[in-house]
Amino acid sequence: MTAETYRLLHKIDSPQELKKLSQEELRAYCDELRRYIIEECSVNPGHLASSLGAVELAAALHYVFNTPDDRIVWDVGHQTYAHKIITGRREAFRNKRRMGGISGFPRMAESPYDAFGGGHASVSISAAFGMAKAAELRGEQRKVVAVIGDGSMTGGLAFEGLNNAGASKTTDLLVILNDNNMAIDQATGALKNYLLKISTSVHYNRFKQRLWSILSHTPRLLRLCQKTGNAVKLGLLNNSNLFESLNFRYFGPVDGHSLPELVRTLRALRDIPGPKLLHVMTVKGKGYLPAEHDQPVWHAPGRFNPDTGERIVAHGATARYQDVFGQTLLDLARLDSRVVGVTPAMPSGCSMNILMQAMPERCFDVGIAEGHAVTFSAGLAAAGMVPFCNIYSSFMQRAYDNVIHDVAIQELPVVLCLDRGGLVGEDGVTHHGVFDMAAFGAVPGLIIAAPMDEHELRNLMYSALQSGAPYMIRYPRGYGAGATWRDEPFETIPTGRSRLLRAGNDVALLTIGTVGNAAARAAERAAAAGVSVAHYDLRFAKPLDEKLLEEVGHRFNRVVTVEDGCLRGGVGEAVTAFFNTRGLNIRVTTTGIGDKWVGHGTPDQLQALCGYDEEGIFRALTTE
Repeated sequence: MTAETYRLLHKIDSPQELKKLSQEELRAYCDELRRYIIEECSVNPGHLASSLGAVELAAALHYVFNTPDDRIVWDVGHQTYAHKIITGRREAFRNKRRMGGISGFPRMAESPYDAFGGGHASVSISAAFGMAKAAELRGEQRKVVAVIGDGSMTGGLAFEGLNNAGASKTTDLLVILNDNNMAIDQATGALKNYLLKISTSVHYNRFKQRLWSILSHTPRLLRLCQKTGNAVKLGLLNNSNLFESLNFRYFGPVDGHSLPELVRTLRALRDIPGPKLLHVMTVKGKGYLPAEHDQPVWHAPGRFNPDTGERIVAHGATARYQDVFGQTLLDLARLDSRVVGVTPAMPSGCSMNILMQAMPERCFDVGIAEGHAVTFSAGLAAAGMVPFCNIYSSFMQRAYDNVIHDVAIQELPVVLCLDRGGLVGEDGVTHHGVFDMAAFGAVPGLIIAAPMDEHELRNLMYSALQSGAPYMIRYPRGYGAGATWRDEPFETIPTGRSRLLRAGNDVALLTIGTVGNAAARAAERAAAAGVSVAHYDLRFAKPLDEKLLEEVGHRFNRVVTVEDGCLRGGVGEAVTAFFNTRGLNIRVTTTGIGDKWVGHGTPDQLQALCGYDEEGIFRALTTE
């Protein structure tokens, strides 16, 4: 679609210009905006369905509020593409998530309109309340809005924010609950059912439509009704409203795709002081039928034909690591009745949906609640089960204390599977799983393993089941190395046992995880260049194979370590410390991620940037 096709889109470069549109023009602008997001995401992929569902909401917020002086805090950021385009990043949007381009998530350093960074769920209410409280303390007449999805509302941090903000009756805060009955997958839990009850109440909705048609034009009368406690509303719902119980004035639900209703409602709420919550009903994928009909797939569909909806899927010759996990978990569940699966709202993202479809009674989606997922798993283990708790590496950071306090101290046989370990690519700094080995390496009694390929992942999962100990397995996003794994017999890998992959005499190469594949190629190139490399796959970050390290320490003067994680506190430092404590004078070159934040780009680009791609490893091996 050419620029000429967009009559309004290319005229709007800021919210100030957006405000000049009539409401009829605003409707046309949103239609163009939605088409632009679809068109650009078809060739440069991103989080599509969530952003399509929030087009009208983003436009209405910037139309009504005085941004960036008024602050809008977006939860997660999956829903912010319209926000980014409205706020002067229309052309930059073409290079979103690419190295050197804008982020796919809100970033304070990127734009003054990004009031707070958001890559993980459930942070918006707490952050927005902090901003609102700061404005109150400083005497600033500033409005603060938090936009949170119903999926993110399942996270405990969201309720901590609601609880604290609700107790502050004087702080002006608006929480917008963007309710589409979805996280990445279908929403689950009691909160989902509660919100569904509110949104489908025939009596309540009839009352709401009549009330808002009158009161939205008269904010003073609306405030008067709120001060009476909304006794009529509570009676129609038969119960005390959950949000009212937390001292938030509840409004809604309203149609999140009706611009007149959104604009009228937001203008009315803008003038009402104190904490309040607006319940907005939206459709994930709105305006693009393929995305509306298959919302989990179109959350982040990759490249596609925007006219036909046909996804352009790059079918690798190998399996994805997440699918190896998912199928292996099902195989283990069939072997052992103690095996169960636990995931915090990521069944399709980690492929636990394979077990969920085959044995739904043995699989638990607990919502976006990583800490609860770990402690719930600990409870299952304490009662005789062996839970495989799968959480993305960067999300597991939120459950650090749960792992220590509830699993490790009590030596419970919970298998913690960390998907997306290492540099994940285009999702960028908030999603890179770079801290797990360093952070959890300090936890006594916790086994930490990383497979080099699909076959090793399968056997490590089997070994974890046999271990009877707290066991962590981390593996990356994407496709495997091509190792044979399907229907292979299980083998137990002894805890802390490494393996020799290539014999050599000049330098020892110690790798952990899938980076060992690039290292193997680098070692072959080094051999062709006259450097004899002994390559060892450590397999375990903890416990290290001390017998192997003793052997290496007495045979080699040079050692190169490679890890897809941070160097501070990482495996390379642990290896170096081992040699130092034994008085071995060895030059160790550690390669991995330095003490810096790494942005977004392809994994290959980012590994090259950090110096541990094949070329970087080759240089480390051949540089005296």
